[in-house]
Amino acid sequence: MAKKKAPKKAAPKTDSKAKVDLSKKDVHTLKQLVGLADSVVSAAGRVRDPKMDIPTRSLSNVRYNKSQRIIEMGKNTTGRQLFNLNQAKSYMQTMLVGSGCKKLIDEGKSTSIRGLYYLLKHTIAGTKEETFADQAESDPIIEDVEVLLNVLREELHLYAQKKGDMVGNIVLRDKGDEIDCSRMGSGGYGIPSIVEPETIEFIKCDAKFVLHVEKGTVWQRFNEDKFWKKHNCILTHGGGQPSRGVRRLLSRLNTELNLPIYCVLDNDPWGYYIYSVIKQGSINLAYESKRMAVPDAKFIGLRSIDYERCNLSPSVQIALNDSDRKRAKQIASYPWFEHKKMWQKEIQKMLENGFKLEVEALISQGVSYVTEEYVPARLAERSWLD
Repeated sequence: MAKKKAPKKAAPKTDSKAKVDLSKKDVHTLKQLVGLADSVVSAAGRVRDPKMDIPTRSLSNVRYNKSQRIIEMGKNTTGRQLFNLNQAKSYMQTMLVGSGCKKLIDEGKSTSIRGLYYLLKHTIAGTKEETFADQAESDPIIEDVEVLLNVLREELHLYAQKKGDMVGNIVLRDKGDEIDCSRMGSGGYGIPSIVEPETIEFIKCDAKFVLHVEKGTVWQRFNEDKFWKKHNCILTHGGGQPSRGVRRLLSRLNTELNLPIYCVLDNDPWGYYIYSVIKQGSINLAYESKRMAVPDAKFIGLRSIDYERCNLSPSVQIALNDSDRKRAKQIASYPWFEHKKMWQKEIQKMLENGFKLEVEALISQGVSYVTEEYVPARLAERSWLD
């Protein structure tokens, strides 16, 4: 009689989710997110309308801290209630973003702000209502969650499109990979959206300062001429208005490595505004100024006096329009510029000129005039605006 075959032992069950090593910041952020969810449970247990008070992100709730020289958010808040028909959807969206970010941290993964939009977008069961109509609805909610929990978007494991490049005498570690920014060729090192110490670690730095230029085209001229090598510096750009990643990196280079930050920007209201954002922080993101602003940043060009000083021709002039004039006057009235005589003189000179100038205008004096004469002279003379 044939022996009965012993039944095969079932394979041991394995956890489909790999264990994730959480950083201290991850643990803190998770605690904040869980606390947000618990507030709903707590309100329900007390038979109360779940409500959250979100700090108001507007000019009326922003103040200039003279001692720290940065923009700060005030104490005004806007209430958001679940059982208010006008606020129920935004309340649901806020909790949904919180849930999505918790999922990312739990799994040790990151995604773009657009990726989160698609992760959370769906039709609510039993209705034709979408959780988010488009990304323009989800982006402000992400900022609400940031300011509500007092965490950076990057700490929520969210990133934006990479913008800006860096080259120079610094070695860093990017998620375990060692990067020598003096050996990055013509393209440079692309500055990522997330540049927190847990992601980007500074290994070695011989540079004496950072030169930040407004546009990639100008940065390319400085890189090709090896300005960073001749003057022992780090060269960065933000592709116009610098992204949060670029601003955060400049702040870290300044505070952690004590590197001075010098800015070469256009002589127009937009260039002035970019400098203001780098130096004091932005009004919309005032709650992050302490981690992004560089109060000691210096503006070394292009200046209103450079039309005569550099003997530029009328052909490089760009006439100011009504919008430019209005914006210039608005910037002049900012509390952080209002009592600075040099800045008032600078803006007034531009208005009197009736035209604006781009940094590229200096090419009319020679392809490498900006790298070989203009910037070296401004640095040697300590000729800048603060």
